[in-house]
Amino acid sequence: MPTPRSSSLLQRAQAVIPGGVNSPVRAFAAVQGDPPFMARGEGAWLVDEDGNRYLDLIGSWGPLILGHAHPGILEEVIEVMRDGTSFGCPTAGEVLFAEELVAAHPALDQVRLCSSGTEATMHALRLARGFTGRDVIVKLDGCFHGAHDAVLVAAGSGVATFARPGSPGIPQAVANLTRTAPYNDLDTVRAHLEQGDVAAVILEAVPGNMGCIAPADGYLEGLRALTREHGALLVVDEVMTGFRLARGGACERFSIDADLVCLGKIVGGGLPLAAFGGRREIMQRLSPSGPVYQAGTLSGNPVAVAAGRSTLRRLTPDVYADLERIAAAVDASLRGEVERRGLTMTRVGSMFTIFFRDTVPTCFSEVAECDMDAFGRFHRAALDRGVYLPPSQYEAAFLPAILGDADVEHLVAALRGALDAVCS
Repeated sequence: MPTPRSSSLLQRAQAVIPGGVNSPVRAFAAVQGDPPFMARGEGAWLVDEDGNRYLDLIGSWGPLILGHAHPGILEEVIEVMRDGTSFGCPTAGEVLFAEELVAAHPALDQVRLCSSGTEATMHALRLARGFTGRDVIVKLDGCFHGAHDAVLVAAGSGVATFARPGSPGIPQAVANLTRTAPYNDLDTVRAHLEQGDVAAVILEAVPGNMGCIAPADGYLEGLRALTREHGALLVVDEVMTGFRLARGGACERFSIDADLVCLGKIVGGGLPLAAFGGRREIMQRLSPSGPVYQAGTLSGNPVAVAAGRSTLRRLTPDVYADLERIAAAVDASLRGEVERRGLTMTRVGSMFTIFFRDTVPTCFSEVAECDMDAFGRFHRAALDRGVYLPPSQYEAAFLPAILGDADVEHLVAALRGALDAVCS
């Protein structure tokens, strides 16, 4: 239950902000509760307006891999801010950051900075259409690529159908340019590609927006082969997985030869920053080098770039080794407890989800079969025990690299207790 100050803030927010929140999942509607309002972050922990502390498993939905208020990152950001916060002109920091991204990610020859993951996927799809001369996009059910019209769609009724608008305000004519396929299903993607009008297939290599779902053996390789065979681009949305599953993201971890990649979250170090990039011959079609227009006043903002560069510099091989060790320890301590209660758990690197169903889901329709009411009770029970999970069965949890042994013990004990409260 929200504490007194959070309850008051929610009432005030609902008077001036639609639903009282600036992003829908923050409203806790999926877990049948009201959100606490956060006052500050301290390392791996959140502190709400009433002083309650929670071990944070969302990390601002992924970017805070090094935790909240990292003193070294803050120091570098403040130093840059002393020289100004935005110029609308080229800066040295942008160049250095782009060089670092290209050096780190195997799919990047060139990169263009923007301000959000939504922008990154929107611009990447426009570029894919401009490069191929085709209009149709294929997206996978349950993969979330931001809130722009081309990807905010719902599945159609059959293999050859186009998508339905996923929200009022999206014209059917726009949705008709997107087709959908289940994740881990190559046959449906093949049927779409065989029509010869698909510019790109876009996906999260490891989805985090239908919970954490692992790719089936051969699935990612199959997508690469099919898109190449039919002249479509493969666009990998690494807004969540970039610099999390490896320094080179999912493309490094799974050896994906992507045409275009979208990055966000960690690359901004907790500030609004994102990027998209890929093969040089594709990126050269962007203005001013080519005819495909893309722009943004705050793209490459020096303060956000400073946070991103500072974060990336700290993501050493030792950090990734520690993160894998922490994630494996959490997995080893929880998986048996989860399965003993007839539930399932999926983990890929430092992303994981406990699913309230008895078999591991492989696609969105299977996640939709989870016991959502039970998950809501689990979420509330975990919150009462000082662990802040994503407030939806459809969202993956993210582990930070700074968890100590005591933090892991707290996490495991709290989630065991929450499972007992729900499943006893």
